[in-house]
Amino acid sequence: MSEQLTPEHFIPYQNGVFRVEGGRHALTLARIDTPPTGDRQAQPMLRQPFILIFCAPPGDVLAEGLYTLTVEDGRPFELYLIPIQTPSADRQDYQAVFN
Repeated sequence: MSEQLTPEHFIPYQNGVFRVEGGRHALTLARIDTPPTGDRQAQPMLRQPFILIFCAPPGDVLAEGLYTLTVEDGRPFELYLIPIQTPSADRQDYQAVFN
């Protein structure tokens, strides 16, 4: 069984550059979004849902899929990335959702 990731795993790497293993893409961890927790006492064993938002240069969009990303001075993470609608023309955003 693999480790259950939480927002705390990524906080040290916010604004850090993640490189796609075996590829040329580099993504910056721009945000860690955590929705309000509400009443979680009824189910204390569930992970807090969260979303990682990465940004990268525009063009050359990374296809949706499972990737191993390694952050400088950090460990590798296996994440399912989805390119998302990005209102700014100067970057492409991606998300990894944990629920």
